[in-house]
This record gives sequence, C-alpha cells and structure tokens, in this order.
Amino acid sequence: MRTDFDPAEMGGRSFYRLLTSVVVPRPIAWVSSVSAAGVENLAPHSFFTIASVNPPVVSFTSVGEKDSLRNIRETGEFVISLTPEDMFEAVNATGTGFAAEVSEFDAAGIAAEPSATVRPPRVAGSPVALECRLHEIHPVGDCFVVYGEILRAAVRSDTLDADSHPRIEALRPLSRLGLNEWGTVGGVREITRIPADEWPGHYGGN
Repeated sequence: MRTDFDPAEMGGRSFYRLLTSVVVPRPIAWVSSVSAAGVENLAPHSFFTIASVNPPVVSFTSVGEKDSLRNIRETGEFVISLTPEDMFEAVNATGTGFAAEVSEFDAAGIAAEPSATVRPPRVAGSPVALECRLHEIHPVGDCFVVYGEILRAAVRSDTLDADSHPRIEALRPLSRLGLNEWGTVGGVREITRIPADEWPGHYGGN
C-alpha cells in the first residue's frame, strides 16, 4: 500500500518538504562568492551535482533569488567548498538569512584563504575547493540552476591516497536529508560494475 501525493493539491512549499525528504542524501555546495561591491558571501546549497565531464562543469540550484545568485550574476565567479563533518555547525550557520552587506565568513567566524584563479575565497578549513567560472544560469520555475566550469580543484594533500585519489574516509562530507536532518558518510560499500560480456545471468526475474 502507498500514499499518493499530488503537487498541484499540496502546493509548492509542502511538496518541497516531501521532495527534500525523499531525494536523499544530497551533497552540499558550500558556495562562496563576492558581490560587485566587494562583500564576500558564503552559503550552503543542497541541490548540487556534476553537469558535464568535459569540460568539467558542476551545477547547484538557488531556490529563489539569493545573495549567491546575485553575486555570481554580477561577477561571473564562485567557489564550491566541500562541507566536512567537523564543520557541521559552521555550515549550518552560513544558512542564516543575513543581509546582503553581511559576510558570512565574518558573522560565523569562518577562516578564508585566497583562491588561485578567481576572486571569491576558499573556506580554509574545507579539504576541497572547486574554483569556478560561470558557464550559464538557467531559470526553472521559481529556481535558478547555476552552472560553473571548474578552473581549479584544490584538494588537501592529506586526504589523497598514493594515486592522488581523494579518500572518502578522510573527506568526511556532510549531506542534507529532510527537515532539519543531516547525514554523514557512515558505512561505505564497494562493488565493481559488471561488463556485459561477463553478465552472470542470475539477476533477472525479480
């Protein structure tokens, strides 16, 4: 037995709460940007993914018009920092609706470091920073999907293995769940994909 939910009957906000409870876990783009006036902004956005491999493009969604979106429109640059587990409270604090002239770096006491290729700073305590140049902004309904081409990926060396591959147990990224819930990595399972010419044939029929 299932319970059906009709977005048209529920209204946007109520269905949004349902969506964010079932599209889980969601990686978080901790987006730093700078306004044309020079004010630094830092905000978490949990609708975040890879949009293209070549060129390397990532995307995040701004739910409505927010400072991150306005700044990126003005300057064409931003940085996405990974949200590590040990900065849980700091990440949450930067989701506060401060006025546009307030820097979340300052308000939440978060240390910044210079980026190599763009003006917005990196989060110094984050193990990963993706420096991005705006590719395009695509409006969808009441939201805006922001695409950024990655100019530089800066990864903390102690999170890399001998092959320079980031280790998940060292990154310890946070994710967003429903309501006020957040997720951590927890247990990790590994499995390789099955080549078509090695298909064992015992997965069908269920």
